[in-house]
Amino acid sequence: MRRTAARLLTGTALAVTVAGSAVTVAFAAPAAPAFAGTGSSGNGALEVYPATVTPGTQVTVNTTACGAGGTAAGDASAVGAGAFVLAPGTHEEVAVGQFRVPPGAQPGTYEIVARCDGEVSGPQVSGDLVVTLTSTRPPVRPRGSVKTGVGGALGPDPVQTAAGVAALAVAAAGGTWLLHRRARGDRI
Repeated sequence: MRRTAARLLTGTALAVTVAGSAVTVAFAAPAAPAFAGTGSSGNGALEVYPATVTPGTQVTVNTTACGAGGTAAGDASAVGAGAFVLAPGTHEEVAVGQFRVPPGAQPGTYEIVARCDGEVSGPQVSGDLVVTLTSTRPPVRPRGSVKTGVGGALGPDPVQTAAGVAALAVAAAGGTWLLHRRARGDRI
């Protein structure tokens, strides 16, 4: 897992002055903004999409740190997905790769790393992937009809629908006639 606090402190200088019984604390901001996703090259970050996933989800990563036509060797072994390749994408200077989060992945924050040109000395970039057990997407509601083989009053064939309605009307009329005769005492 990533040590975010250590990275945040490396981008900020802290000065403490003790004069007598008074303590003065001063913070100095870095000359360039510290971005948690940048690697040692500082040329770009490893963007992870979607950043929050459930186990079994396909994840896409991309970076501009490798330059035009650059490739990278990705490593998602922290989450259990192993190695993957980033290749030049459709946009200029963007390397893109994909991996699938294993179904047995545990919830947590994982660091995904890519090294440009697949070399040990190449620039390294990283990004965070958050695995949860609940989906952040809204549930999909079912639409349409279910094929049960029984049919329905609003089926696709109007002739069959009319025949079914007529059969129900005849049965209702016959049942009413029989009940009426029985109430009068007529023998059937």
